[in-house]
Amino acid sequence: MNAETKTKGTLRGFAFELVKLEILTQEVAQKSLQQSVKEKIPFVNYLVEKELAVSLSLVLAVAKYFGLPAFDLDSFDPGSIPRDLLDHLTPVQKRYALPLFKRGKRLFVAVADPTIAVLQEIKFSTKLEIVPILIEAHKLANFAGSVTETQELNLADSMDEAELDNLEITAEEEVEQEITKLDIEDAPIVRFVNKVLLDAIKKGASDVHFEPYEKIYRLRYRVDGILYEVARPPLTFANRVAARIKVMAKLNIAERRVPQDGRFKLNLSKTKAIDFRISTCPVVGGEKIVIRLLDPTSLSIGLDQLGFSDKQKETFTKVIHYPQGMLLVTGPTGSGKTVTLYTAINQLNTIDKNISTAENPVEINLEGINQVNINPLIGLTFAVVLRAFLRQDPDIIMIGEVRDLETAEIAIKAAQTGHLVLSTLHTNSAIETLTRLIDIGVERFDIASSVSMIIAQRLARRLCEHCKTEQKLPEDILLKEGFNQEGLKDLKIFEAVGCEQCMKGYKGRVGICEVVNVSKDLKQAILDNASMAQLVELAGKEGVQFLRSAGLDKVRDGIVSLTELNRVIREEE
Repeated sequence: MNAETKTKGTLRGFAFELVKLEILTQEVAQKSLQQSVKEKIPFVNYLVEKELAVSLSLVLAVAKYFGLPAFDLDSFDPGSIPRDLLDHLTPVQKRYALPLFKRGKRLFVAVADPTIAVLQEIKFSTKLEIVPILIEAHKLANFAGSVTETQELNLADSMDEAELDNLEITAEEEVEQEITKLDIEDAPIVRFVNKVLLDAIKKGASDVHFEPYEKIYRLRYRVDGILYEVARPPLTFANRVAARIKVMAKLNIAERRVPQDGRFKLNLSKTKAIDFRISTCPVVGGEKIVIRLLDPTSLSIGLDQLGFSDKQKETFTKVIHYPQGMLLVTGPTGSGKTVTLYTAINQLNTIDKNISTAENPVEINLEGINQVNINPLIGLTFAVVLRAFLRQDPDIIMIGEVRDLETAEIAIKAAQTGHLVLSTLHTNSAIETLTRLIDIGVERFDIASSVSMIIAQRLARRLCEHCKTEQKLPEDILLKEGFNQEGLKDLKIFEAVGCEQCMKGYKGRVGICEVVNVSKDLKQAILDNASMAQLVELAGKEGVQFLRSAGLDKVRDGIVSLTELNRVIREEE
């Protein structure tokens, strides 16, 4: 009772219990708690390692206080522990928490102190219910040493064993000495990051977000343009994951105050490699890491996958084979403009063509094409690179984006002097691109004499063929959405449901396109100072299918839901 009175308000929990049982004095308990936290050693293990308490007395006290079973490891064979149970721990962690065996969805873990945080890490990594079994601290440490000697730590998950074994990180060939030690000690983090990257590749993610907050650590994938939360690893993972990714990208792991950018490549096999672009940013909770996945196969698709109608595909194919002129692709960020440009480049990439591209940055390396990374910090701007291209005997030039009058004027001059120029702009529609060029200062006669075709596009998520369900809507709603009365007779539209084969009812994306071939009449209208409304009216008379109409066709064909169409294309567009 006296011990309880003395320690009240200064100690709590198990340390308070040990003082009550007179196993420790208040002073020793208080000091041991502080030191165990400082040295990052579990409280019970610290007491045993410093010989401040008898191991057997401690394990009996722990068992009584927490209501957990005690176990003697003397008769347990170290070689009987399945190797996959040890994948989740470093050698140091194994001294304090050692998985012994699994029964169904329960994992029995030997510990001397059941309050240690590593149990939560094991739970996250294994997705199993953790059942602590109490072991005397010194026996657990000795047994962990025997396990390490008899079993090799396996860093491959059973599902992805072959793939993980074949991973090669080419950006990590020369790592500083102090990082090497961190790399070894954080072997489970290496495995965790590899698993995340492989899972992102399998799910078709374009970006992976590692986001630390005050109390949680969140992992999200961007799949088909939408962010999905996929896991909440322990918050203790955050700094180690950030350090691991920085090592892979050859960034400064000691610098956490400013953003950093880097790249690395994973060679999954002899024939398949994925490039990753890394961006770090200091946030309130630590460092947010965003990884962009750059799969060369994703930007090397055929015309049939772009979402063009037969008429649009015919126009596109004809214009990209013109000997000169300008092709512009427009739309918001993430609308697939780069995919369309790379598809055109792949169609044109033959031995008799000299093709050069200026990009910020170059996302995919293409054999046979001369690609330049724009770097404004050293004066390597689009305009500077374009001037250099014109002295390199080009046939085809691709510019990442027309951002200013200087770039636009050089590009137009190139298009007027026997070169095919491909580029992008950020506008909502194809016709609006013409007025945007006028707004930034390009003369109307230059636009009329150089621009051959404009493509406006959006990317919409495809309905999953396995689970999409017919949607019944009133006739007045369908008419309001843009369907005509005649087309309602046999109209069937579908909505997203969700199944194991997809992400909430959607799988993959399809382009919705507006293709405008700048005809002689449109060129003349531009020269005659026609307004945008007049240009739109003229394009409509020439048979141009505008974005909303193209989207409704995708809905009618059961490819896109009406909800998704309204998400990517506003009705006024």
